[in-house]
Amino acid sequence: MNLHAEPDAAAHPFLSSKLGHAIDGYVVPSASGKVFETLNPATGQVLAHLAEGDATDVDKAVRAARAAFEGPWSTWTPYQRLALLMRVHDLVEARFDEMARLETLDVGSPITRARNLKNFVLQTIAYFATQTVNVAGETLPNNLPGSVMTMTVKAPIGVVGGILTWNSPLVGQWHLVGGALATGCTVVLKPCEYASLSVLYMANLLLEAGVPDGVVNVVTGYGPVAGAALAAHPDVDRIMFSGSVGTGRRIVEASAGKMKAKQVGPGGKSPNIVFADADLDAAVPGAAMAVFNNSGRTCTAGTRVFVQRSIYHEFVERLTALSKTVRVGNGLDPDVQMGPVISQQQLDHVTEYVQSAVLEGATLATGGGRLHGELANGYFVQPTVLSNVTPAMTIARAEISGPVIMVLPFDDADDALRMTNAIGCGHGGAVWTRDVTTAMKMAHAIQAGCMWVNCHGLLDNAVGINGYGANGGPSHVDAFLHQKSVYINLGGPLPL
Repeated sequence: MNLHAEPDAAAHPFLSSKLGHAIDGYVVPSASGKVFETLNPATGQVLAHLAEGDATDVDKAVRAARAAFEGPWSTWTPYQRLALLMRVHDLVEARFDEMARLETLDVGSPITRARNLKNFVLQTIAYFATQTVNVAGETLPNNLPGSVMTMTVKAPIGVVGGILTWNSPLVGQWHLVGGALATGCTVVLKPCEYASLSVLYMANLLLEAGVPDGVVNVVTGYGPVAGAALAAHPDVDRIMFSGSVGTGRRIVEASAGKMKAKQVGPGGKSPNIVFADADLDAAVPGAAMAVFNNSGRTCTAGTRVFVQRSIYHEFVERLTALSKTVRVGNGLDPDVQMGPVISQQQLDHVTEYVQSAVLEGATLATGGGRLHGELANGYFVQPTVLSNVTPAMTIARAEISGPVIMVLPFDDADDALRMTNAIGCGHGGAVWTRDVTTAMKMAHAIQAGCMWVNCHGLLDNAVGINGYGANGGPSHVDAFLHQKSVYINLGGPLPL
């Protein structure tokens, strides 16, 4: 890192702003005075210097969130929160091109992909707006003597700590912010050190929309310092996270000192299962872009492709040929289909896994290395296909978060299920078959939070993705609430 490098402020108007933590409605430097660089992964150039947060900064943000939660924010009615979310919706709609460009600069996603997320982000915000008036308890029958009414009521859980990953903060941040604004919670967000700009932009936009000071706070910095401090903070009522299993495990351990609620959505290695009767014209590009779409860095990336043995060689040949046509480059180019991975560290991580797989006996069908030439300064990995992979290989079990597809053969549905569930899945999985019975059997039996049949990656916030912590849907909203039971004596005699 070169902290003397000048940020590329000309790349985006937001980069000419004063950047720091977003705490209690103010731009705040780190207590230590430390800053760190955030780089454009497509060019290696410095985009900005960000405040390097630590436990002191986290504590300041949590105290601001607690004061806001117990202050005027607690008096807002559901309708007022609904109206606020719709103002946010309209501002996001007006500014989305600016937000998409910032996301492309910060994390390398192709600009076409970022722009195509507009409707999903707007639908996410609108969905949470509808949930403001949809929070309700129940009146329940009981077996008590006398005249007693029993009911449940739901209330905001309090201060939520959100630890964001780097795969797509443009989308992921709204599941935390939308849930908090809908239910009356407050949040402290710790974005990934590689992907903070979209989150800081969002914090500014929320203030402009009228979100009260302290309701949404952002502390930038490194996971082992700022993230760990947020997970362990005694005044945080719930921790939410989506990312790698290893990081999720550390967050659970860090927050174990206080019996706080946790919602951890670890990533994983989602399976794509292709049966011999599948439409390969759909299954091959579907399986390819289930990984290459965001350089393999989504929580539902279908990096493990199980293919029935009778079509295995044909599938590998077609997948390899397609992979060689994927247009890789700077995401600002609208013709680019796949951008860089997030950092040099991640590039090394991905290529080392590929090399170890070959040493263990896998066949490198295509790709596997770093792209050079005009892309040499960025963190570009070739679209990669590994065949002859076995479940025992390290790469079949490890989370890679890169554009690497592993193709494994199977004999029948039971064989595919055994291998898939033995390795462990993740957020999602897909089945490609023309047989409805086979599709339903696999959808029910695969241990994953979301299943697709003859498609991959379709999402609706009203449905969501379930698993270890729901992401979207009514269960996700419930994660911001706690439920209490109420017993009311209506005046009848009670036993002593």
